[in-house]
Amino acid sequence: MEITEVRVFIKDGPDKKLKAFATVTFDNQFVVRDMKVIEGNNGLFVAMPSRRLKEPCPKCGNRNPVRSKYCSQCGSAIPFKERIEDESARQSDHRDVAHPITLECREFIQKAVLNAYQKELAKGPGTRSYHE
Repeated sequence: MEITEVRVFIKDGPDKKLKAFATVTFDNQFVVRDMKVIEGNNGLFVAMPSRRLKEPCPKCGNRNPVRSKYCSQCGSAIPFKERIEDESARQSDHRDVAHPITLECREFIQKAVLNAYQKELAKGPGTRSYHE
C-alpha cells in the first residue's frame, strides 16, 4: 500500500485544538476524507473520520444524536434512562467510519498527514495540497 496523495486544509477559527482536515489517497485508487489533525495533550495526532451515534425517540422513532434531551422531530423529551443504557459500552458519542487496524498502518498514515500539515504551515495561505 502506498499513499499517493495527501491534501491538507488548514482550519482557521476559534477551535484551538482542531488544526486541519486531511484527505488521503491510497494507490491512486482509494480516498479517505475528513481526517482531522488535532492538538492533543501530547502533541499533534490524526483522528480518523467519524460520525455521531444516534438512537431512536421512544415516541416517534426519529433517530437523534446520543444523549439528546429532546427529539428533533416531535420535540418530546427523551427520558434520561433511555439515553444512557450502558455508559461503559458507549465510551463516545462518535464512531470511526474508517480506521487502520494495525499500529503500523496508523503510524504510516499519521506520519504522512503530519508531514503534509507541516509543509502546508510552511507555505502560508494559498493552495493547500501535497503530493507524496
